Amino acid sequence: MRINFYLISVFTLLLSVSASAQLRDIKGKVIGNGEVEGIHILNKTALKYTVTDIDGSFVISARLNDTLTISGLRYKTKELVLNKSMLEKNPIEIFLTESITQLDQVVVGKVLTGDLGSDIKNQDVETPINFYDLGIPGYTGKPKTLNERKLSEATSGGGFLPLNPIINAITGRTKMLKQRIKLDKKIKCVDKLKAAYKDIIFEDEEFSEELQNRFFNFIMDSEKLQGACNSDNVLTPITFLKEELKLFKIQLISNDKKD
Repeated sequence: MRINFYLISVFTLLLSVSASAQLRDIKGKVIGNGEVEGIHILNKTALKYTVTDIDGSFVISARLNDTLTISGLRYKTKELVLNKSMLEKNPIEIFLTESITQLDQVVVGKVLTGDLGSDIKNQDVETPINFYDLGIPGYTGKPKTLNERKLSEATSGGGFLPLNPIINAITGRTKMLKQRIKLDKKIKCVDKLKAAYKDIIFEDEEFSEELQNRFFNFIMDSEKLQGACNSDNVLTPITFLKEELKLFKIQLISNDKKD
C-alpha cells in the first residue's frame, strides 16, 4: 500500500509539473500616461510576440517563469518574469513609465572637476590638424565595401578623355560590379532577418536546416526585401517573412507534384 501511495504521489507531482510547463493564453493590459495601442509584447522565453489593442489589452502565450519584454516609442522598456500570482490575475496589469528626453545641464564658463580627461576637454585646446587643413582630399563618409571600392575605381579617371570608365563600361566590368554590390546588400539584409526572426518564423514548422536555408535564399528575389529590412516597425519584417513563407510552401508543393 505504501508503494502504491508513493507511485500515486510521484505521478501527481509529474502531472503538476507538466501542466505548469505548458503554454497557455495569458491576458494582460498595458497602462500608461498616453497612447497604449501598438505596444510590443515579446515573450523572450517562448519566442512569442504580439502588440496591444487600442485600450492597451493583449493576449500572449506564456507559462510560469517566462520573461516578457514590453516596449514602445513613448515608454521605457520594461521586463517582468511571470510568477504564480501574476498568472492568477485576469488580466495582468502592466504600468509603463513615460520616456522623457532630458537636455544635458548647461554650464556657463569653464568648470574644473578634478578629472584630468574631463578638464582637458573643457579648456581651449586647439582642434587637431586634419587632411582638410593641409589641402589633402579625404573621405569621411561611410566605409565602402570591397566591391564598392572596385566600382569607384572602375568609374573614375582623369584627363581630357578618361579611358578607365570607358573601358570598364565596354567590357561590362562596371555592370558586373553594380550587380555584385546589389547582391551584397541582399545578402546582408537576409542575414539580418535570419538572425532576428528565424526562431519565430519556424516555430510551428517542421523545417530541416536545409529547408530553412532554402527559404532565406528564396526571399532574396523579393521586391519587398529591402523595405522589410529597413523598416523601423517590428511587425513589417515579421509580416513579410510569413507572407514569403506561404509562397515558399506553395512552391515546395508544386515541385513535389512535378517530381
